[in-house]
Amino acid sequence: MTTHFGLVIVGDEILSGKRADKHLAKVIELLGERGLQLGYADYVGDAPERITATLRRAFASGDAVFSCGGIGATPDDHTRQCAARALGVELALHPEAAALIRERMQDTAREQDQPFEPDRPDNLHRLHMGVFPAGARIIPNPYNKIPGFSCAGSGGGMVHFVPGFPIMAWPMIAWALDHYYAHLHGTVPYVEKSVIVFGSMESLLIPLMEEIERTHEGVKVFSLPSVDHPEYGHHIELGVKGAPALVDAAYARMTAVLRSMAFTLGPELVRN
Repeated sequence: MTTHFGLVIVGDEILSGKRADKHLAKVIELLGERGLQLGYADYVGDAPERITATLRRAFASGDAVFSCGGIGATPDDHTRQCAARALGVELALHPEAAALIRERMQDTAREQDQPFEPDRPDNLHRLHMGVFPAGARIIPNPYNKIPGFSCAGSGGGMVHFVPGFPIMAWPMIAWALDHYYAHLHGTVPYVEKSVIVFGSMESLLIPLMEEIERTHEGVKVFSLPSVDHPEYGHHIELGVKGAPALVDAAYARMTAVLRSMAFTLGPELVRN
């Protein structure tokens, strides 16, 4: 079975525009470096019922999903609680997470030349960041030791929860990709081949696109129109994507038909 990768980005600040999302582009990059692809992305605000519903779908999907944000211990952080609700399990302080959080508190006290007071109210509150759904496994955080966590659902989906801060989230996602999915790296060869088509409308190309997908199983056709490209002006980028051997045959057929239709063709593009 093919493993599909998904991304969930949590936070009102993204949907309100207070902060721009940086995770989508980076996760695409991290996957691409390993010969993998992102299948979908969901954005959800800080509404517990929506987060729970989104995570319930992720756990039931059979996919590998990364969830960024909302795992802190402030009142607007709901992701840990919603994950437990979606799984139908209790929350519990993870022993290894607790030990790492205490290490971080000791480091902070040392840096500030202060005594470490583990029972101080603010330090006890910090332990809430290690309260995960029962059965969770930790994701190491190389930035400040406060871990994320991974949970598997009964539907086969596995969700990896990391903070919203890119400086923490990105190395943690990379760790999860290398720890859980190293066997998938580079196993699905992929290429895109496309050509710039001048002087056509998308409606004229639809029959060709349908023919290519019908006669070349395993290949996806895409069409990207542009009206104000700085170099090519009004044009359509028409292409095919999939396994290299399948793409080569489909692309050859596509370009042959385009030439027979007397369209003016521009540069050819290849993306791996």
